[in-house]
Amino acid sequence: MKTILLTNDDGIYSEGLLVLWRYLKKRYNVCVVVPETEKSAVAHAINLFIPLKIKKISVKRGLDGWLVNGTPVDCVKIGVSAILKKRPDIVVSGINPQSNMGMDILYSGTVSAAEEGALLGIPSFAVSLDSNKRYYFDTAAEITLRIIKKMEGIKIPPDIVININVPDMPISKVKGIRLTYQSKARYEEEYEKRTDPRGNSYYWLKGVFKKVNNEKGSDVDAVKQGYISITPLHLDLTSYSLLSYLQKKIT
Repeated sequence: MKTILLTNDDGIYSEGLLVLWRYLKKRYNVCVVVPETEKSAVAHAINLFIPLKIKKISVKRGLDGWLVNGTPVDCVKIGVSAILKKRPDIVVSGINPQSNMGMDILYSGTVSAAEEGALLGIPSFAVSLDSNKRYYFDTAAEITLRIIKKMEGIKIPPDIVININVPDMPISKVKGIRLTYQSKARYEEEYEKRTDPRGNSYYWLKGVFKKVNNEKGSDVDAVKQGYISITPLHLDLTSYSLLSYLQKKIT
């Protein structure tokens, strides 16, 4: 039986983690390694200045796992190198209760955990639910299990992450699966200035997610139409078109 290292950026008490663990353990050995506190939007941060500590914990409905006083990426690194006795066959990160599409991918702790798995040469999946506060985690978990099973016979190229985003609806209403590209959609943000009781200023970041028009075939386009989005993400950030242009202009 294959082994999955399951992680997230929300911690051990996340409902999305619990539901995904329940589905994955039907077919795989699952080792849960998660941050001890929520680490949303920490991207690919790692802990360099504080020693990592791990702790075994058992929680509701039979789920047990390891808590790490670090980031989602720390969890994957130490899970592979120190917690598991042998290298996992698959890394899965999720289920995140909000989507990770468009430019949000750059900030996502969920996606970054899967990226670390890919950096280590392990087939890796990030799973997110485009929540409208209904939280159909079972839909996302069932779909994730199906996708992983289908991809067992496919060799995922090096440095590739499979990013899955699922619409928040009963599985019977999901229209299907679409292979997509990363949208350019992003948050339109601003800092709201406030004043504490002592007269000191502080700031809260807030924003509204803005879709981009004419992005047929993107992750955002697919999910908003009721389809599951599967986007293969490459860790190589090089702009080859600009590289080629600059070689002609500069060299």
